[in-house]
Amino acid sequence: MGKKLDGRLLANQLQEKLKQEVSEWKLKGQRLPKLVVILIGEDVGSQVYVRNKETAAKKIGFHSQVDRLPETTSEDELLKRITQYNEDQQIDGILVQLPLPKHIDEERILLAIDASKDVDGFHPLNMGKLFIGQPDKLPCTPYGIMELLRANDIELAGKNAVIIGRSNIVGKPMAQLLLMADATVTITHSRTKNLKEITQNADIIVVAIGQAEFLTADYIKEGAVVIDVGMNRHENGHLVGDVNFENVSPKASYITPVPGGVGPMTITMLMEQTVNNARIK
Repeated sequence: MGKKLDGRLLANQLQEKLKQEVSEWKLKGQRLPKLVVILIGEDVGSQVYVRNKETAAKKIGFHSQVDRLPETTSEDELLKRITQYNEDQQIDGILVQLPLPKHIDEERILLAIDASKDVDGFHPLNMGKLFIGQPDKLPCTPYGIMELLRANDIELAGKNAVIIGRSNIVGKPMAQLLLMADATVTITHSRTKNLKEITQNADIIVVAIGQAEFLTADYIKEGAVVIDVGMNRHENGHLVGDVNFENVSPKASYITPVPGGVGPMTITMLMEQTVNNARIK
């Protein structure tokens, strides 16, 4: 049976360290970190993510402001808000919750955020720094996965790593971080042929495709490390990942559960990068 990579436990430990640091700042009368999250519309998944971010910020003890805007908000209105927050020296981090309504250009919005306040790590400048090997702000999910692997002493150098999914949010930055850790990386996607043959040679598999319980035991070799980034609602209402946990777990050496694996780490890395910005100031 594979050992669970407990993201919730590690996230709590890391958040506790941040809480202690912020508490010391408060005692010294220092300015506390501040994060602004802009949420447009009523997307249920986005509401949950934002609520979890608010809870984490409150636990750590810094300021978190959620700017809730209606679905009808125009692109120009959103850009004005972002400019306002960019210029506010009391704000350390700005996050625009994705996805955005179809009438708003996501690329233009991400580009408008001050790269130094981009605690989500999606600004093209921050992506560029990552891909030339000089990372600053990192996409939070890949960052959290690397911290989870590191905390569990999982060797990456020289290992074969396969990523299923090529998104800018997870797949591509995940590949770069694994490359920087000296893994040999293959990115696969919907057009990949012979996927099973590729994944069966992987020491580490990261699955981020948004298909409930897609990965089964016949896709992996004995002892593989399996990281599940997926979050899907099963037909019975239960939350499940992109990996069939019960089926894959006996064959894996390590595996992340859903929920309680990657998700808490993503939020914690957002908190870490917000606090780090306040440290720099």
